[in-house]
Amino acid sequence: MYFESFGALLAMEGHGPYVWFCYGITSLVIGAILFDARRRRRSAEQMVRTVIRRKQASLGKE
Repeated sequence: MYFESFGALLAMEGHGPYVWFCYGITSLVIGAILFDARRRRRSAEQMVRTVIRRKQASLGKE
């Protein structure tokens, strides 16, 4: 194993705070991108449902 203990893994010979901070920021950015993509998809699906309902309603009136 590269590190002798879990504490050594976290410390990474003094580089640990920088490394773990970067991992955290990257995780937050990826999470935000996934959250936004999910929100946009739901919005687009709702818009499509609305258009379909309106078309069906207008076809029923003719």
